[in-house]
Amino acid sequence: MTKVRHLLGISGGKDSSALAIYLNDLYPQLTIEYYSCDTGKELEETYTLVDNLQAYLGKKIDLLQAAENSHLDPFDHFLQVYGGFLPSSVTRWCTKKLKLDPFEKFVGDDLVISYVGIRDDENREGYISKKSNIQTIFPYRKNIWSEDVIQKVLQNSTKDIIAKFYEEEGILDSIKLERALKIVTTNVSPEFDRDRKLDSLLKVSIKAFNHVVFRFIKEFTNYPLSYLDKEDFPLLNNEDGLVREDVFRILRESGVGVPAYYEKREFEVDGKKGYYSRSRSGCYFCFFQQKIEWVWLYEQHPQLFAKAIEYEKEGYTWMQDERLEELAAEERRTQIKRDAIARASRQKKDSPYLLDLLDDAEGEGCAACFI
Repeated sequence: MTKVRHLLGISGGKDSSALAIYLNDLYPQLTIEYYSCDTGKELEETYTLVDNLQAYLGKKIDLLQAAENSHLDPFDHFLQVYGGFLPSSVTRWCTKKLKLDPFEKFVGDDLVISYVGIRDDENREGYISKKSNIQTIFPYRKNIWSEDVIQKVLQNSTKDIIAKFYEEEGILDSIKLERALKIVTTNVSPEFDRDRKLDSLLKVSIKAFNHVVFRFIKEFTNYPLSYLDKEDFPLLNNEDGLVREDVFRILRESGVGVPAYYEKREFEVDGKKGYYSRSRSGCYFCFFQQKIEWVWLYEQHPQLFAKAIEYEKEGYTWMQDERLEELAAEERRTQIKRDAIARASRQKKDSPYLLDLLDDAEGEGCAACFI
């Protein structure tokens, strides 16, 4: 039988960490390899989380580093290669060089199923490798399949095949089968697009849809999953659909704990109280940070903020509209805090974590870094 590797990347954030715990506890029969791409610029809490996870899982988490023979940290090595040109939301060389390249080197030409921690309450796809030997699965979601798989399965040209599979799998009772077949045989159109068709089929039965997709993969594709049997992939029967609240619950109940940088800290401006923290994992100088997170870094980790300033040379800055030296001014920090308090009051959420107050925080950034 052809060997297929099961891989899960640990970013140091809540979602990937909880996913490792979730899969370990629910599917101990899966032999999962864990890895983390170390940029050399992570917060110390990230390494603490990796240590806690290793203790819980009883397995080593491989630390992958780009430019492993360099005398510099991976980030500093490639910053030198790029002549001091800082990465940005437009030119994300850090993602490719520090995350994707080490991951794909780790994979090589092996057949791989990569488990990614994008939740059921998020509307994003995440990193999908262009290498045909890597297939991405999203265990938190009701739809565990990547967009490329869904496109193949729900083509109008395949509807008869999919209908046949629904009938032959024998999972649904007669009433649900009739509903599923009606949906399957309806063409995708502007009035009934692929997303709506997918959602309709999942509402009939997630389990039945998964089994049909798996059979399609086995018979008509060369995805890594096509080399496995049903009993080798127990997620076919999973119908959970996990959201943010579940992720925090898993981390707390396991004893691994929520990464400390998510915990909000109180500040006061004009007699009003506000809170700040980090909303994401990743490098301490990540250019996707919001202004209030930079203020958090300045006040909670001044030595790291000072290091981040040192990178701003020859016109290169972490933010397009402001240098860190300008943001560090007391008047500017006070205004950013005022803005954060005003924004939080509009959200009207009672949460111990900043990311619950900044709804768009998780929708930004590189999926390869933050999952």
